Amino acid sequence: MTGMTYLAYDYPLLSALLTMLVFFLWIMWFILLFRVIGDIVRDDSLSGWGKTGWLVFTIVLPFLGVFVYVIARGRNMGRRELAQARAQQEALDSYIRETAKGTGEPASSVDELARLSEIKARGDISDDEFRRAKELVLSGRGPH
Repeated sequence: MTGMTYLAYDYPLLSALLTMLVFFLWIMWFILLFRVIGDIVRDDSLSGWGKTGWLVFTIVLPFLGVFVYVIARGRNMGRRELAQARAQQEALDSYIRETAKGTGEPASSVDELARLSEIKARGDISDDEFRRAKELVLSGRGPH
């Protein structure tokens, strides 16, 4: 063994805590950076030039750009995110309601007769059962 071996007791506790703090702050910085960039892109009140300006500012001078953005527009970041979450929830609820409700139109008698013909052609019902079901559909008392 030519290299030095560092054991756990060779690494001071304070240095370990400092390393964890730097790592934590580094991760938090990236979370803040991505939230700011996401907020810039999703904000409908900003024009295309405004979005471009903020993006260039945050990319060219990331620390200054992000901090200035948070100071200037940070108050409404949470409101915009909440509004987007509500809109997504309403869209999901609307989709679920529409899907659960179906098309909302009852099947026509033509569709019912076509379905009965297919069932009879497969041999699942007899001629007599087909005739009775057809009479029910045509009289309007059959299932829709």
